[in-house]
Amino acid sequence: MSPGAFLQASARRALRTARPMQRWLGRMLPLALPAALLVWELAVHAARVPVYLVPPPSRILAVLWTERAFYLQAAWVTLGEAIAGLALGMGIALGLAVATTFYPPLERAVMPLVILLKAIPLVAIAPILTLWFGFGPIPKVLMTALLTFYPALVSWMTGLRAVDPAALELMQAWKASDWEVFRYLRWPSAWPYTFTVLKTAIPLAFIGAVVAEWTGASGGLGRAMWLAQTNLDMPRLFAAAMILAALSLTGYAIAAWGERRVIRWGA
Repeated sequence: MSPGAFLQASARRALRTARPMQRWLGRMLPLALPAALLVWELAVHAARVPVYLVPPPSRILAVLWTERAFYLQAAWVTLGEAIAGLALGMGIALGLAVATTFYPPLERAVMPLVILLKAIPLVAIAPILTLWFGFGPIPKVLMTALLTFYPALVSWMTGLRAVDPAALELMQAWKASDWEVFRYLRWPSAWPYTFTVLKTAIPLAFIGAVVAEWTGASGGLGRAMWLAQTNLDMPRLFAAAMILAALSLTGYAIAAWGERRVIRWGA
């Protein structure tokens, strides 16, 4: 048997072995979360952990059900702030990325300021925004925008410059204008990075909104978590944290689904 035929036969055997494993993992993955909750429940009861330290999942789910109206309203407030801040941060990032593409010297002037702003801790910015703009949604939206702005800017700047050098030289040889290069070459190159931005920025958007709510708000999941922490009410604190995690995972899943659809459509 030639080396090529041997390698092909080995690859086919490995593929036949991997397929049952993939099917088994596909069946087991939906059971991972219930299994983790069951282990959590049993471990808390077996160790007799006090509720004010780590509540069992059954207690948390009971709180979520009995106070579902309160948590639904809080989640709606945080969701609106996160979406508004995400749109603001990504919009500014896209505009700045496009501007630096058309005028490269602008990057040297802007990036030090952007990095300086990124280096400031959130816990230092949030109280200042609350002091300036009050307890309404504005400081939460601004905090979310600040948190999502930097990864969006870096990703889009990378995407706008990740073009095929041969295609760029060809368009320059055809005397294409900067706008034509952007429209037909740079933007199609940067478009896939949009989903990378979304998958990174969506969880950050919820974190930014909750951190800002924690420092001062009249509603939202951050406010609910702060009240629960103040009263050492761990079931309510964990309930709000679970909703926050569910919102982040849902947003990430939607972005990943959109990415797969666009890739399949492009293919």
